[in-house]
Amino acid sequence: MSVIQEIRQAVIEGQAKTVVPKVEQALSEGIAPDKILHDGLIDAMREVGELFEQGEFFVPEMLIAARAMAAALEILKPRLVEQGVEPLGTIAIGTVKGDLHDIGKSLVAMMLEGAGFEIMDLGVDVTPEKFVEAVKNGAQAVAMSALLTTTMPNMENTIKALETADLRDKVVVMVGGAPVTQEHANKIGADGYAPDASAAVRKAKELLGV
Repeated sequence: MSVIQEIRQAVIEGQAKTVVPKVEQALSEGIAPDKILHDGLIDAMREVGELFEQGEFFVPEMLIAARAMAAALEILKPRLVEQGVEPLGTIAIGTVKGDLHDIGKSLVAMMLEGAGFEIMDLGVDVTPEKFVEAVKNGAQAVAMSALLTTTMPNMENTIKALETADLRDKVVVMVGGAPVTQEHANKIGADGYAPDASAAVRKAKELLGV
């Protein structure tokens, strides 16, 4: 098994302690950072997404795989910058104002990063103003999460804030979270809805045309 295949397998199995030295080994062997990224990490996370959709992986397995990928990316990022590898796009992600739920949002953020996007993780309880600021700072997409029906109106408030700031036509808006539906996304004027982290990656690629 090649070192790239070993990296890929370690990410799928969520072995962060294995993947880090394997990435270092690949770099020391002169393998290009973008090859490690695409053939090792991104391909592994694509497989993880497929396993989730087939019902073979569940959220815990996705989380540990995403954490292993994130650990590998920490080492790879400076090398990718040196090599001039551009991200697919920049996405600002956060749980909306009043909502403190973090796991779903973090998993989506890690899956998007694993697919090659630059992520601005705004955290939880994010005000519409913070999302607006992120777009001013270069985010091409906004991904909002809500786990409470009581905080869902803040998704619409954020879209309105983007309109007020004259930024709505400059950014793609995605929404998700347990109580959120496609119908709700349509009603508030979002560009896309994703029921889970794997779907969020597909939707982001589709909306940003990458």
